[in-house]
Amino acid sequence: MDHLPRGAAAALLGLSLALLGTGVAQAAPPAPAAVSPAAETARVRLELPPPTGAFAVGRDTLHLVDRSRPDPWVPEAGARELMVSMYYPARPGGGRTAPYMTAAEAQAFIEDRELTEVVSAGALSGTRTHARPAAAPARGRFPLVVLSPGFTVNRSTLTLLAEELASQGYVVAAVDHAYESVGTAFPGGRLLNCVACEKISPGGYGVVPRGRAEDVSFLLDRLLTHRHPAWRHARMIDPARIGMAGHSIGGASAATTMAGDQRVRAGANMDGSFMEPVPAEGLGGRPFMMLGTGDGDRSWTRDWPLLDGWKRWIDVTGAGHFTFTDVPVLGDQLGLLPPEEPLSGKRSQEITRAYVTAFFDLHLKGVDRKLLDGPAPEHPEVVFHQEG
Repeated sequence: MDHLPRGAAAALLGLSLALLGTGVAQAAPPAPAAVSPAAETARVRLELPPPTGAFAVGRDTLHLVDRSRPDPWVPEAGARELMVSMYYPARPGGGRTAPYMTAAEAQAFIEDRELTEVVSAGALSGTRTHARPAAAPARGRFPLVVLSPGFTVNRSTLTLLAEELASQGYVVAAVDHAYESVGTAFPGGRLLNCVACEKISPGGYGVVPRGRAEDVSFLLDRLLTHRHPAWRHARMIDPARIGMAGHSIGGASAATTMAGDQRVRAGANMDGSFMEPVPAEGLGGRPFMMLGTGDGDRSWTRDWPLLDGWKRWIDVTGAGHFTFTDVPVLGDQLGLLPPEEPLSGKRSQEITRAYVTAFFDLHLKGVDRKLLDGPAPEHPEVVFHQEG
């Protein structure tokens, strides 16, 4: 499986471990009338940690159609489609919170990892979030951060980061790219699966970040320059302060997007190989951060000298490929984190939120929290790569 993008093999195997983990070995012998593990987890109330910022969080969902180009994976389906969750600073209020993902998305996610006997779709889809649908927006204009998920997983896996950034005063657009996850719900009762998984040839993963870059540029057009913006609160966005971050191939797509779209002023790659190399001429001096596991990715070594602006290469000791997503947080609540990844779900989310927020605070808000200057005693797991 060496042809897979950075961590993709781990994404398929490691996620199973994250949910199976040591729980199998620790399980007591079942009583004669014992229920299945999935039935047990159906009663578990999974919850993401609350965001730490000053703002409440709202969430809207957009369905966008780019009629200027056919879908690259299923041309016969017609125009390229995106699903986008818009998180935003909101006014305080009560009411229900947004669903984590649909039941159909959760079922597809679990079946793909062969975990139907371990965790239920109801337990996963019912994960408690902290964003309220259609909440009244806070006053003001805010930077925009686009989030792109890893290959085969949908945008829900970046919910805790999206909510944190929104609470800290960012509008966040978390994007699902059609046919690139094992299950994403689209209007009309459609659940689009990962056709791209079947169509990409070994060594051909560079087409993914190129396509996602087009998706993000189209999204920015619809939010910022279209006569009729796609989002009703588009005026909240400051078009001069746009960033992008992603996990796995979504992180690699941040660099590719920046190479082709000058509107994106700062980018962060969370443990993704650069399947599409950074251009030889760099990124026009714009800042870029790489946040990884320290496993020696060759594309990072290759492209590090090409990053020609402010840059950081930060590794997290004890991290796994999914450390920078919601997976360790949810796995920890089930007591099922794999022993080979000693970083807890609590520490995983604390580190991810702290460093990604500090990066965008510095480069989109001009606020220096000093966290990116070097090692910090409150985060001993974090190691700064030294140039040379």
